[in-house]
Amino acid sequence: MPLTPDDEVRSREELVAFVRDLHQDYLRRGHTWENQTLDRFLEALAAWMDDSPGWYRKFGYELPPDGDWTYLARALQAATLYE
Repeated sequence: MPLTPDDEVRSREELVAFVRDLHQDYLRRGHTWENQTLDRFLEALAAWMDDSPGWYRKFGYELPPDGDWTYLARALQAATLYE
């Protein structure tokens, strides 16, 4: 389930599968996660995204300039009310 630095998510379907796997991992062993609550998870998400250029440099990659940032933002916002 964990992504390695060389892994890529190449499609919306792969992203959906990854998020579902992440959810299942939380249900199985969320008690072991560093950020077990939504507020801590979202704060860590924002912090990692802010620091991500350094993560990419560390592993010899460039931050994808053409990432669909709007899609991800819409997905995160939609999850606050979507059933």
